Amino acid sequence: MVKRRNRNAHGAGTIRQRKDGRWEGRFTVGTNPGTGKQVQRSVYGKTQQEVRKKLAEATASVDAGTFLEPSKLTLGNWLDIWLAEYNPDIKPQTLITYKTQVRVHIKPALRAVKLTKLTTHMVQVFVNSLSNEKDNKPGLKPKTVKNIHSVLYGAMAQAVRLGYIRSNPCENVALPRMVPHEMHPLTKSEMTAFLNAMEGNEYKSICTVAMFTGMRLGEITGLTWDRVNFREGTILVDRQLMRSKIKGGPHLLVPVKNDNPRKLTPAPFVMQLLRKQKSVQAQMRLKAGVLWGSEGGPENLVFTNGLGRHFMHNTITHNVRRIGEAIGVKNLCFHDLRHTYAVNALRAGDDVKTVQYNLGHATAAFTLDRYGHYTDDMRSDSAARMQSFAQDVLNL
Repeated sequence: MVKRRNRNAHGAGTIRQRKDGRWEGRFTVGTNPGTGKQVQRSVYGKTQQEVRKKLAEATASVDAGTFLEPSKLTLGNWLDIWLAEYNPDIKPQTLITYKTQVRVHIKPALRAVKLTKLTTHMVQVFVNSLSNEKDNKPGLKPKTVKNIHSVLYGAMAQAVRLGYIRSNPCENVALPRMVPHEMHPLTKSEMTAFLNAMEGNEYKSICTVAMFTGMRLGEITGLTWDRVNFREGTILVDRQLMRSKIKGGPHLLVPVKNDNPRKLTPAPFVMQLLRKQKSVQAQMRLKAGVLWGSEGGPENLVFTNGLGRHFMHNTITHNVRRIGEAIGVKNLCFHDLRHTYAVNALRAGDDVKTVQYNLGHATAAFTLDRYGHYTDDMRSDSAARMQSFAQDVLNL
């Protein structure tokens, strides 16, 4: 096979095709202090384009002073580089979560392992340890273990793309089985009992909106008046209220889950409830005077306390659980109000795509997987409707 060589236009390295058909990119990482000769390293790939990309990334790290030879690079070193250089497009809150998982879980267990020496078995042992009880504290939940593994997987996948390692040692790791959270959608009678029990409770309106729109708690507490269109009868759901991942940080309005904004057209009574809330809030604002919103935080919120400040999520969820206990529904959580909306919408005949959109799910398949088993009675209703249709057509 004829070798083909291509010198990078900027002199940052050269690319050639090897006899085995693979492509190799060579670049200079420095000078040997003893001989004065250039020290070169290589990246490899199946195509010229793949190697060109790896070469550009490698030479950029050399220029930035962050390049370390893979043979000397520890996992701890690489995680620092990966967090700093290879996550430019993720949300700030997500990056904080990544850094926390690396600092608290991954580095203490694996920081000293050479990047090229990390094996699948090592990762498996690490993953297993996360689920184990330690110092009389229970192991992490399967979802948390999966998230930590995902961070490590992402870091190692980038190392593969750069040619630092041949394969991702996080592949084929057995993760703990995810047990779906048990849902408690309220029945019609329980909904009535719940709302009656919340009479006079300052969180009743929030719970009612959740029960009849399917909005998440953060989406409701982060709803601002400029997202409510009384003329069209719609609610734009594109932000949610979340506490900053920085310890002691403020609450912030951040994009909704999956970056999937949606415009809801709720039942007219929900819009009437919001009109009433606007009037009640105006009275509270007049009474509070200069104290309204004096401690900062998001402004123009639809649901606030008497001083114009946002509600605390844990206080709302505690109230929901307490009211649930009072009406005989144990372990009721706020998210069950969202489940209540979803189940009732499907039973009322809304198509799955509509329910998926209103809930903000990524796919209709997820919605079906989540709620399909609650729709057995819909099959009977469908048969009854078809029987009625057939009677009209066939004069049965």
